[in-house]
Amino acid sequence: MKSVFNQTETAELLARIDKLSPDSTALWGKMNVGQMLAHCNVTYELIYEDKYPKPNFFMKTILKLMVKNTVVSEKPYKKNSPTAPIFIIKESKDFEAEKTRLKDHINKTLSLGENYFNGKESHSFGVLTIQEWNNMFYKHLDHHLSQFGV
Repeated sequence: MKSVFNQTETAELLARIDKLSPDSTALWGKMNVGQMLAHCNVTYELIYEDKYPKPNFFMKTILKLMVKNTVVSEKPYKKNSPTAPIFIIKESKDFEAEKTRLKDHINKTLSLGENYFNGKESHSFGVLTIQEWNNMFYKHLDHHLSQFGV
């Protein structure tokens, strides 16, 4: 799997994002392009902002047992996979603002580097390895960029 901690591969992700326009349409799913960008930003908000309450011990245990491997493995997401409620974006979003925020988040992740994430605790899954962080970041972005044909 490509790495969000590699400058060349991150540049590829950013170039794909730059191919999106406010008129880009999804090949599957219910989100419009602005909602998709906001949806992708949630992953980074969980790391860089104190915006969402952490799951309680019981819920975190369930997430670790039932969801974690799907999120952090290299196996690609299936089309129309279910998502956690905090990732569901129903309201209209400003395309340019969400695009800028996402690119800033991706650049911040690259700048912090893989060592920042080594052994860092995730919001929902506990401590993750560098590879698990990378898989989570990259495959989520790749999934949704592919959803919009870029």
